[in-house]
Amino acid sequence: MQTVTLNNSVEMPILGFGVYQIDDEDVCEESVYNALMEGYRLIDTAAVYENEEAVGRAIKRSGVPREEIFITTKLWIQDAGYESAKKAFETSLKKLQLDYLDLYLIHMPFGDVHGSWRAMEELYREGKIKAIGVSNFLNDRLMDLIVHHEIVPAVNQVETHVFTQQVENAQFMEDHDVQIESWGPFAEGENNIFNNEVLVSIAEKHHKSVAQVALRWLIQRGIVAIPKSVHKERIIENFNIFNLELSEEDMQRIATLDTKESLILSLNDPENVENLSKMTLHD
Repeated sequence: MQTVTLNNSVEMPILGFGVYQIDDEDVCEESVYNALMEGYRLIDTAAVYENEEAVGRAIKRSGVPREEIFITTKLWIQDAGYESAKKAFETSLKKLQLDYLDLYLIHMPFGDVHGSWRAMEELYREGKIKAIGVSNFLNDRLMDLIVHHEIVPAVNQVETHVFTQQVENAQFMEDHDVQIESWGPFAEGENNIFNNEVLVSIAEKHHKSVAQVALRWLIQRGIVAIPKSVHKERIIENFNIFNLELSEEDMQRIATLDTKESLILSLNDPENVENLSKMTLHD
């Protein structure tokens, strides 16, 4: 598996498996198990997805050595703050049946993120987390965290796909030694992505699927991607992209698809911020 090296020298797989919106625990467990059996070694979940226990069962069932798997989960808004972040971390670890996490992210840039980050820095120094980072942080929020703390986030997971390419933001992250990671690599089906003429023509040229082209485009930009599927054949298909090489012309054609705007979740929208902040985890 191709990897990226984070700012603390930890190696992270460049392609992983995401479990957002896999609400059925049995389906989630089976999907993660299938992904691990296919060769995926990065699994991405979050407390708010409410499927950490299913992910933990799949990891245990797979028999893959723990040190070979890179596990990410995330701290939700309601648990922001020093003390509550520490408790939430322990809860996630217990649900996942793990002794440590490879990557722990602040899920959203809301609430007491500075208190959360202090707690995460301590957990990192104690060896309970291999790397700490953030998700959905715009550049100003990312810089605010960087300048007020000792540890620079290793990762920022943001909406990134062919229609929201994050070119300038990716450069900002690179300049500050933060690895960009894509959520929503297929734009959650927006803009009829799987029938897009540019992507279809490139896919046909390489005898690949549009999904494979979309993922390969991210990886060739050095962006970590975590596609999700509950269908075994698509889980396998999404992994089969390392024998594909997009040409410079292919990359330039895809570059023309950039809308420079969020298609899925704009964090500049106060209503979205309010709604997200009201979302709570079930007990």
